[in-house]
This record gives sequence, structure tokens and C-alpha cells, in this order.
Amino acid sequence: MFWKIFIVLLISMVPLIELRGAIPVAVGMDLGLPEWLVLIVAIIGNIIPVPIIYFFARKVLNWGVKCKWKPFKKFCNFCLKKGEKGGEKLLQKTGKYGTYFALFLFVAIPLPGTGAWTGTLAASVLNLDFKKTMIAIVAGVLLAGLIMLAISLGLFKVMFGG
Repeated sequence: MFWKIFIVLLISMVPLIELRGAIPVAVGMDLGLPEWLVLIVAIIGNIIPVPIIYFFARKVLNWGVKCKWKPFKKFCNFCLKKGEKGGEKLLQKTGKYGTYFALFLFVAIPLPGTGAWTGTLAASVLNLDFKKTMIAIVAGVLLAGLIMLAISLGLFKVMFGG
């Protein structure tokens, strides 16, 4: 049972896959884990990288801008400028508190490229408040997890008559 839980935890920590992939894998492979446990493990796994991304993403990008390897330097510079430009637009459109609600929605809607990794990276580049960012990201991950579990259970029930 430990290894099955560990697999779900690891999959939910992978960028772009996150719990959006971990939950359907766990349900589809019928790992024998209760659905509530799959949900909790996937949520925890998805949240584990968030503080690390928040505190180190901007530092890595700033370091990369000073790097001598031109492709990496260009990439880091592009990410910082794109993040800052997009962030300024977002802040103008949403206001002080609307930004965190927008971040919550961005993470909660289970589409490719919209998840805790991307949302936290954006928050880091924008220098958003850590506590408010964490609340928005965690709430978004919780809702995304519930949505993905409902979709996965419904989809596999229809497909396999389970």
C-alpha cells in the first residue's frame, strides 16, 4: 500500500501533470486505494513544491539572467519580462484582492498548464504576498482535486461499468 500511495504522491508533484494526472491514474489503474485517500495524497503532493517554487523561482530566473550561457540567459530574461508584463496587466484588471481570486481560479480549473506550479511561478515573479498566495493556491488545488476525482470516477464508471 505504501508504494501505491508513494506513486500517487510523486505523480502529483510533477510539473504540468500534478494532481490532474495523479487522480485519474490512481482511479484508472484501480490501485485499490480509497478515493478519499487518493484525493488527500494527490493534494498533499501537489502542494509540497509550492513554497519551494515561490521562494526560489525568481532567484533562479534572476541568476539565469546573469548566466554566461546565452540560451539560458535569454530564456530567464524572457520569463521574467513576460511574467512582470502579464502581472502588471493582471493587477490593473483585478485590483489588489482580485488578483488572489484570479490565482485561485487559475489553479482550480483543471486544464493543461493551469496548476499549482504555474500559478506559484506567476505569484513569485509578481512578488505577491506569500500567505495570500498559499491560501489561493491551496484552495485552488483542493477544488481541482475534487473536480478531477469527480470526473475520474464518472469517466471510469461509464467506460468500465464499475
